Amino acid sequence: MAPVSILLNLLWILIGGAWMAFGWVVAAVIMAITIIGLPWARAAFNIAVYTLLPFGSRAVNRYDVTGVEDIGTGPLGVLGNIIWFVLAGWWLALGHLLTALVLAVTIIGLPFAWAHLKLAGIALWPIGKVIVPA
Repeated sequence: MAPVSILLNLLWILIGGAWMAFGWVVAAVIMAITIIGLPWARAAFNIAVYTLLPFGSRAVNRYDVTGVEDIGTGPLGVLGNIIWFVLAGWWLALGHLLTALVLAVTIIGLPFAWAHLKLAGIALWPIGKVIVPA
């Protein structure tokens, strides 16, 4: 990881990244408690790590990385994302949007607000995503 990414990730954790990563972990734990929620729990844990350290990484469609359609990138993935949106996606996205609004008020907070907006999009549709180095 580049020194700039390390610095941005440390600042990120201090000004709002940690509490949103905690929100992702809570969603993952709730999903893991219910046995049928395990596919969503795995995706939420992966994105919790990405939410904690977003600079130097990016989320992309798994199909774009592997070139192979699998259960998460096909029709079942779409169904899974719809269920995720109803159960947890909308409130995680709302948390990211509210945090982005607060950070966007200051000039120094603009890059962090932009990162929260990208994470809000991922919060709505996480199944089939993979985190790769930027």
